[in-house]
Amino acid sequence: MKTAIIGLPMVGKTSLFTILTGVHESARVGVMEARVGVTRVPDPRLDALAAIFDPPKITHATVEYFDFPAISKEALRDPGYLASMRVADALAHVLRCFQSDTVPHEKGDVNPLRDLEDVETELILSDLVVVEKRIERLDKDRKKAKTPELDREAALLERCKTTLESNQALRSLELSPEEEKTVRGFQFLSQKPMLYVLNLGEEDAGRMHAIEEEYRTGPISGRAHTGVTAICGKIEAELAELSPEEAQEYVASYGLKEPGLHRLIAATYAVLGLMSFLTAGETEVRAWTIPIHSTAQKAAGAIHSDFEKKFIRAEVVNWKSLVELKGYPGVREKGLLRLEGKEYIVKDGDVLVIRHG
Repeated sequence: MKTAIIGLPMVGKTSLFTILTGVHESARVGVMEARVGVTRVPDPRLDALAAIFDPPKITHATVEYFDFPAISKEALRDPGYLASMRVADALAHVLRCFQSDTVPHEKGDVNPLRDLEDVETELILSDLVVVEKRIERLDKDRKKAKTPELDREAALLERCKTTLESNQALRSLELSPEEEKTVRGFQFLSQKPMLYVLNLGEEDAGRMHAIEEEYRTGPISGRAHTGVTAICGKIEAELAELSPEEAQEYVASYGLKEPGLHRLIAATYAVLGLMSFLTAGETEVRAWTIPIHSTAQKAAGAIHSDFEKKFIRAEVVNWKSLVELKGYPGVREKGLLRLEGKEYIVKDGDVLVIRHG
């Protein structure tokens, strides 16, 4: 799943991307090209399971990030910039919350809420152009031949237009599965799930969770398909240079339980509507990415398409039970390894053994 990291100039967006993915400036191609990098989803459950099974291979779930050049009216008129951004599954908007005399803000002062609304407006206007062009085309087509499909699409796009003209993002629109299918091809920017990433100064790092909660219950409260997470780019850059043990101590010195990047990756996962189930054995311990509320049969398809087609049953156990009882014989003995059918809804942290024909 692809997440585009966007933001105004000088917000710490590119530094964050580099720390996340290890991909440096030289990887960028062309003025408007996004850089691409992949990062592992931190998952302590895999380490705990690996300690039991001692496999030669541990495979984490991954998230793909795109680092986009700074967002602006000019950039959003560039067809290449827009086309690259439209293929993303979600947007992560880095909001500058830190003060700095050496890094000026392009608008003269630091105001994250203003920046949030300014970028949102640009995304809305970009979508409005697409909607108006399509409505114009539909009007011509409907004069030649009226069909129920064209009428439905026209009515839906008029709803989209009304929403956008009232300066509301399309992610606020409630759509039926059929309507969702109709608009999917447009790849509207304001419909994409949005994660707001608050880039704090070092002086605010100790209040990271509180500031995050202030935004969650305040400015972005009630916004559909949005999330918020806070990080301190300066601290994350320093953590990237430390050993795991030193990093843990450094994070604890700010009163935090884990690096901000771990929470950022987890928040990206959540805003994309994803979760992980696990497989564990002597050859490999692995996390598999699936949409939340997936059935056992769909989860089997994440491993191999044949497993989905020829699915019979899934043996299911919670990862904690498997670790505490030191493997499958222990959970079988306690009756904790359940047999589930194709309609079972997989839970985050389930360990599955798929039975298939």
